[in-house]
Amino acid sequence: MKKFTYKVIDSRDVATGGLFKGRKREDVEQYLNSLGAQGWELVNVDFRELEGALEFGGVMKREV
Repeated sequence: MKKFTYKVIDSRDVATGGLFKGRKREDVEQYLNSLGAQGWELVNVDFRELEGALEFGGVMKREV
């Protein structure tokens, strides 16, 4: 039987272009791609786009 470990992620985990700049789609994609390269798979996400900035929360999993 496969076993998994889980990780809760959200917008605060994504690096931004600066203190007063919001997260852009490209920032979020880069963050998610880096987790995917580590073997994490996104299994649930809630995205909200407000005034060009993205906010989200999600759950990732990877096999142990």
